[in-house]
Amino acid sequence: MTSILSDVHKQIMWNRLISVVEEQAVTLIRTAFSTSVRESGDLSAGVFNRAGLMIAQAVTGTPGHVNAMAEAVGHFIRDIGRDNIFEGDVFITNDPWKGTGHLHDFTVVSPSFRDGQLIGFFACTAHVVDVGGRGFGPDANEVYEEGLFVPIMKFAKRGEVNADLVNILRNNVREAHQVVGDVYSLAACNEIGHRRLMDMMDEFGLSDLEDLADFIFQRSHDATIEAIATLPQGTYDNVMRVDGYGQPIDIAVRLDVMADHIVCDFDGTSPPSPKGINCPLIYSAAYACYALKCSIAPEIPNNHYSLLPFKVKAPEDCILNVKRPAPVSVRHVLGHLVPDAVLGAVHKMLPGQVPAEGSGALWNLHVSVRPLRGTDAPADGGQRAEVLLFNSGGAGARPALDGLSATAFPSGVHSMSIEATEHVGPVIFWRKELRNGSGGAGKYRGGLGQVVEISPTSGHEIYFNAMFDRVAHPPRGREGGMDGAPGVVRLDDGTILATKGRQHVPAGRRLVLELPGGGGYGAPDDRDAEADARDRSFEYVLAD
Repeated sequence: MTSILSDVHKQIMWNRLISVVEEQAVTLIRTAFSTSVRESGDLSAGVFNRAGLMIAQAVTGTPGHVNAMAEAVGHFIRDIGRDNIFEGDVFITNDPWKGTGHLHDFTVVSPSFRDGQLIGFFACTAHVVDVGGRGFGPDANEVYEEGLFVPIMKFAKRGEVNADLVNILRNNVREAHQVVGDVYSLAACNEIGHRRLMDMMDEFGLSDLEDLADFIFQRSHDATIEAIATLPQGTYDNVMRVDGYGQPIDIAVRLDVMADHIVCDFDGTSPPSPKGINCPLIYSAAYACYALKCSIAPEIPNNHYSLLPFKVKAPEDCILNVKRPAPVSVRHVLGHLVPDAVLGAVHKMLPGQVPAEGSGALWNLHVSVRPLRGTDAPADGGQRAEVLLFNSGGAGARPALDGLSATAFPSGVHSMSIEATEHVGPVIFWRKELRNGSGGAGKYRGGLGQVVEISPTSGHEIYFNAMFDRVAHPPRGREGGMDGAPGVVRLDDGTILATKGRQHVPAGRRLVLELPGGGGYGAPDDRDAEADARDRSFEYVLAD
């Protein structure tokens, strides 16, 4: 009876621990300066044991941040050194190979002490609007061009902030108040997590987290292994072609399914790009694990041991495992497409259970707004601003349901509101609406993309970094379903723009983004007549 009661109490504490890190994440959202965090939830938060293994993560956040952060804390411990970790310390990095894949993500780790003893760590990650260099775009040839690189170091030592680091940050980024503010927010959210953890440990009379962590790890690992054991063992592969930068990219994946683990191998994937669409393995693995976990063991909470049975590898000469100093600024373009590639292999193992391909990568729009000069200059001098906007295309149709429209799968981030974005800089949104007819036809229709139309205000011009995909190679349908509509990048006068690289929107013109739709599932002739009539009524499909 005592053992059963003990396990019940540990399960309650497990749930409380998840609520602790969820409050940690909410604190970051409430205090962040950048719209990417406070409006879109582009972040992660989690708690780790003394060894640096993730015990629990917040539900709020993205798989790329969470699963990469799960590995990152170990790098912090090794680089800082256990004998150099003190109460009141705060560590920081944006190292793409030890953090979450590119310089725009800052990861902050804070040791948690109780009664003078180290009991664990809190970690969090957030995307900041600017890190200097070329800005958020794919045009760099090396990581050195992409912005300020902060190695693993102390943001604060024994509670005293590193003023020199803050000064370097302020003088190397375009939006200093936002970036520095976000770094402080990251540190603050870890502190809130620590305080709530202390409250929980007081309530349950805990002196450390090791026994609870062992309980969580054992249950999670056993449940994941049990789920894998039900799968048909064997080898399953898939190849997915996407646009790339200048030439197409093949994402090749092979799943070797064993009795107690799965190996995901990207051998055969295209070589690195000379431009910044490359992925460090830490980020590629994060999204590969996400695809496997959500299709095989979705109900098991995410932690170190629930991820352990998924082994990801890729050759060093492929675009999903690049080494420093390769450019990686927009690694999300390939990283967000990894789950659909993996799910294509899962479909061969478990037919009828995974959706068709979707738009995948966010159509992030990073806009640099500049006032015109000379006689066209605004009377008040105008405003310089860096404006970041996340946009989502359509998700693939599911085996028994239509695809979700304008939905950020797999990243899960929200789009910034138009009002919040217009408040940041001198831009005007003329349209942000679902794209009629963009979902692939099928027994179940693919999700719709959207149309976004934006321009600078009077007296200004726009430069933007294009980082868009699924234009030359739209999302594929499954089991007879039709492909989704390809994306389009143009001006309002019909001028077609490049889908990657720095672009210009002159004064008086509008930028129009037509986002891709998701692929359909099943033969279109098998679609229910009532569903077809509803699509026509809602104008989800093009008129005959």
